[in-house]
Amino acid sequence: MTKKIIIAGGGTGGHIFPAIAIAGALKKQAPDVELLFVGAKGKMEMEKVPQAGYKIVGIDIAGLNRSSLIKNIGLPMKLIKSFFQVRNIIQEFMPDAVVGVGGYSSYPVLRAAQAKGIPTFIHESNSFAGKANQWLGKKATAIFVASDGMEKFFPAEKIMITGNPVRASLIGNKISREEAIKFFGLDPSKPTLLSTGGSLGAKGINEAIAAHLDEFERNNVQLIWQTGKPFAEQAEALCKGRSNVWTRDFITQMEYAFPAGDTVISRSGAMSIAELCVQRRAVVFVPFPFAAEDHQTVNAQSLVNKGAGLLVKDSEAKDKLVATAIALLTDEPRRRQLEENIGRLAVTNADEVIAREILAKI
Repeated sequence: MTKKIIIAGGGTGGHIFPAIAIAGALKKQAPDVELLFVGAKGKMEMEKVPQAGYKIVGIDIAGLNRSSLIKNIGLPMKLIKSFFQVRNIIQEFMPDAVVGVGGYSSYPVLRAAQAKGIPTFIHESNSFAGKANQWLGKKATAIFVASDGMEKFFPAEKIMITGNPVRASLIGNKISREEAIKFFGLDPSKPTLLSTGGSLGAKGINEAIAAHLDEFERNNVQLIWQTGKPFAEQAEALCKGRSNVWTRDFITQMEYAFPAGDTVISRSGAMSIAELCVQRRAVVFVPFPFAAEDHQTVNAQSLVNKGAGLLVKDSEAKDKLVATAIALLTDEPRRRQLEENIGRLAVTNADEVIAREILAKI
């Protein structure tokens, strides 16, 4: 009999790309499995999931805005509305299991499934679990985590350490540095820096780069700059006439971006880290300061302690970030050491392990 599974969550690439990877592994292991994604209306999953070939339904839900409390006024009404929407989705689709990958839409879907006695699975990508996942973990069938020490947040007997699923295009990526740099219309003979602020962009990183754009030309360094939509127009204007800079709001083909960057500037969300480990990149991490429980700093510090990355605080980025990144870019022995250390932390089969466990338990 065909199994039906809902995959819920999104909001950022850090939740969406692992969800798509898990979906691909489920399809590979059980080709007749029927999958339905549930996401938040207006968020990037509504675009990225259909692009990957899967059906998605949107619900009216938003998360807590930590930087502006006034923006949370409509939150209780949205939450109530989302529960009614989720109840209808579950009644119509009748899933055998629900998988939560984090993000706003994850909580109401798993909560409703648990109330109906449907098996639920959580993938917690960070080393610090959010409150919603902690509550859901009590009734979950299994909880897949990226790192050890998660017994602080979840029942120990439900935890399975799997690592974080990485996009299929990045595993076994054979694109050469030269080919990758030419893809961006740049010169393979010059050292190249990749700046990626995650799928939504990173204000602190963008402002730091904008303030020091001349430094790149002065040091004969090229820049691949992914800005996110809010900063894209400004970046394009700043980079006019600069042949050493490529800039766009979003990089679809990260399998070219990673080999092109001799050094990378990145946020330290769990999925960004998982991808950087697989791609063995030397990284300067700039943790997002408003992440729940400051988990991005926890993530980055964990790598710094293993000699697998550098850290610059968002509040100090404007003064220190570009100088730190260029210094690393031009220090080959240090760069190679960081690449070797981060590469040791790579996990390449998390999606397969998670899919196998889900299918075995339903």
